[in-house]
Amino acid sequence: MKTVTERFLTYVKHNTTSDFSSHTFPSTRSQLHFADYLAKECKEIGLVDINVDQNGYVIATLPGNIDKAPVIGFIAHMDTSPDAKGEGIMPNIVEQYDGGNIPLNNVSISPDEFPILKKYVGDTIITSDGTTLLGADDKAGIAEILTAMDYLKKHPEIPHGKIRIAFTPDEEIGHGVDYFNVEAFGADFAYTVDGGELGELQYENFNAAHADIHIKGKNVHPGTAKNVMVNAALLGTEIVTLLPEKEIPSKTDAYEGFFHLCSFQGSVSSANLTYIIRDFDSNAFEHRKNMLKMIVDRKKNQYPNAITLDIRDEYYNMFSCISKHMSIVDLAKQAMDACGVAPITRPIRGGTDGARLSYMSLPCPNLFTGGHNFHGPYEFIPVSSMNKAVKTIVKISELGRNLDFKKKI
Repeated sequence: MKTVTERFLTYVKHNTTSDFSSHTFPSTRSQLHFADYLAKECKEIGLVDINVDQNGYVIATLPGNIDKAPVIGFIAHMDTSPDAKGEGIMPNIVEQYDGGNIPLNNVSISPDEFPILKKYVGDTIITSDGTTLLGADDKAGIAEILTAMDYLKKHPEIPHGKIRIAFTPDEEIGHGVDYFNVEAFGADFAYTVDGGELGELQYENFNAAHADIHIKGKNVHPGTAKNVMVNAALLGTEIVTLLPEKEIPSKTDAYEGFFHLCSFQGSVSSANLTYIIRDFDSNAFEHRKNMLKMIVDRKKNQYPNAITLDIRDEYYNMFSCISKHMSIVDLAKQAMDACGVAPITRPIRGGTDGARLSYMSLPCPNLFTGGHNFHGPYEFIPVSSMNKAVKTIVKISELGRNLDFKKKI
């Protein structure tokens, strides 16, 4: 039986970076190649009903060995974030971590900057080589799910109902379940394995929107520009400064929402600003969107026909759905306790496929993978946390057989 570490080290070498600018689904062909690879892994384990559809979704089944148990799903995503290079990943294995700096190419991972490292002294830690991200988000989740399924297949003495697993593309760019067929998946409830620190159990997430602002300027010679020139880049900065300066990611935490300027490209002639808007509270979420609209409208009055704003909702806080099914949260807590993992219930300052799936009638909290510092060269994951994740998935599968689950819409 392959260890979770062996699987993980193999998976991260597959380049599956998703692409915001793509007009295909999935956004990159490399994800389709990885999907085919994972389907072969499922077959080797002995899973059945294995399918990779035209959209790149990998679906498989571990048959139950008892009757009258709910069907549980486990889901992870195949793509890695376009925020950092995901090609040519060279994992770096630090055995018996001594509590000091971990030197890599160009950077080092320091306990002074990341105090959580001190928690893993003596552990084996996996990082990238410092020039790429690592890909634990979410290839650790994939490795943990498949290792757990392999373990259950090889230990038929552990009672469990039917289990469905799914691996999705393009989660990092917000399209992970655009074409996911919940009815065909056939689970009563599911868990995404896409969280961070050991013990994380999440059933609240941001409400999320994406905003694009396009500004058309009027470029004339600056020497004769009075009352004529419209500097699109300067107008863009005016919009930026009208938003609350402290309500940005680097100055907010816990349940605090924010406006995040993702990109700003501008010249005198034209400018494009991209924002994401986040808030846990639905009323505050609407207020944030309305604030941006009011600011843009004010500038439109000053500069007619110069500005366009497009805002679209991306996903919503899954708590309104999960709150009707807290028994599946309790099941995860019970499983963690049985595995010696202290549950950490905290909101996701982001989103998962599970947030959208919960609104598609598949209640879907999020479980830890064990990773830290996702989406960049400082990413790392302790091997012990991955092993605990595998045990937790196995225990959820075992204990879930006794859950009297009734779906409430």
